[in-house]
Amino acid sequence: MMKGANVPVPMPVVRIELGWQSGPGVPDADASALLLVGGKVRSDNDFVFYNQPQHSSGAVRHEGKQQGPTVLDNLWVNLGQVEPQIETIVIAASSDGGTFGQFQGLYVRVLDANNGTEVARFDSTGASTETAFVLGELYRRQGAWKFRAVGQGYDSGLSGLATDYGISVDDTPAPPPAQQYSPPPVPPQQYAPPPAQQPVPPPQYAPPPQQFAPPAQPYAPPPPPHQQQFAPPPPQHQQFAPPPPTGGAPVNLSKISLTKEAPSVSLTKSGATGGTMRVNLNWTTTKPARGGGLFGRRSRGGNGGLDLDLCCFFELADGRIGSVRALDRSFGDLTNPPYIRLDQDDRTGASTTGENLDINLDFTSQFRRILVFSSIYEGAKDFRGVHATVTLYPVNSTPIEMTLDGCQDESRDAVLAHIENINGEFVVRREGTFIRPPAGQPGAGVMEIARIYNWDFGFKAGRGKG
Repeated sequence: MMKGANVPVPMPVVRIELGWQSGPGVPDADASALLLVGGKVRSDNDFVFYNQPQHSSGAVRHEGKQQGPTVLDNLWVNLGQVEPQIETIVIAASSDGGTFGQFQGLYVRVLDANNGTEVARFDSTGASTETAFVLGELYRRQGAWKFRAVGQGYDSGLSGLATDYGISVDDTPAPPPAQQYSPPPVPPQQYAPPPAQQPVPPPQYAPPPQQFAPPAQPYAPPPPPHQQQFAPPPPQHQQFAPPPPTGGAPVNLSKISLTKEAPSVSLTKSGATGGTMRVNLNWTTTKPARGGGLFGRRSRGGNGGLDLDLCCFFELADGRIGSVRALDRSFGDLTNPPYIRLDQDDRTGASTTGENLDINLDFTSQFRRILVFSSIYEGAKDFRGVHATVTLYPVNSTPIEMTLDGCQDESRDAVLAHIENINGEFVVRREGTFIRPPAGQPGAGVMEIARIYNWDFGFKAGRGKG
């Protein structure tokens, strides 16, 4: 499509694919959508992006990112479910750590969500210092939906773009990941009352009262009329008072990345005190598919046919332990113990969102610890050449990202994150550890994870491939 062109979108459900070529020096980018009435959002809830991944109507959602030679970030839109008053859905992109002049092959595609048929494609070219773009828009015309290629750039990033459409943005940066979860103890002396024997200033150093007493007349307060003359009238105070908020708390655009240097963050201190936290795993590999087999994953986004399983061990506050793991046929439960659920076991590659664990933080007090790990099920001999991204999406808090790569041995299992209840505070720690199976036991990687992290199953969770 040329800039400004439009095409009909006849199907009821579409997937919006933002893509670009990865490579050295290429920053990351994020897709977002704004639902407009009269060119503006009705409230901050009409903004769908990585920190607010689903619209309240359920009609638009951010589905997450796939790494690979071509990086993809996806939105899903059910046009038949979009509220009648919504006239336009703006499709935007924002860079993270650079400008769009550093990107190669940036495009946006509209696909039929049911069969993957391409409806429209717009290749964005000629970018320089822009840090955000409106790439296109879905809009209603005489009761039908169309897509228009836009290609409008912003030098003010996602914050500036969102503000232009009526979003109130909180520019406060995300708190840095912290390795300490409670403040150091306050020395008792700091708040201790002064000792009784503390000397009192002797009377001889007190100034004579009459010497420093102010004369009554010169220092008497001015008469009331004089006070009123300089007192600002109430309307002036009201004039500078900020207007009352109209859309609740401002939208926070920040993200937290856990690294080897800063591996931990407190969910509790970040405001994640309830709701369902999604743990998403996405991956790609530079190696060709190995084998294939009945359950071989079709290549998507550069994953080379690799199938990873997302799993966890849990220990509850009452001492019960267990696993949520497809090979154990244990998919969990969100409203009953263990309050963790695996949403799918994707063997076909049809899912564009990887695999997900849901953790119900309404039951934080019931958890002692959760160990999130991944195992290779099919498509590769080990983790060499694999790049995985784990993203935690707590409710009303900043997404937490961590990456896994650099395997140098025959490990088929990797520990991703350790989540612990430390004196009532829920803390996430990045692990990023590859687990080699014991010598002569290539399928015993999960048993080795349980041994290293002291989960005494005896052994219940280790059947099937490790």
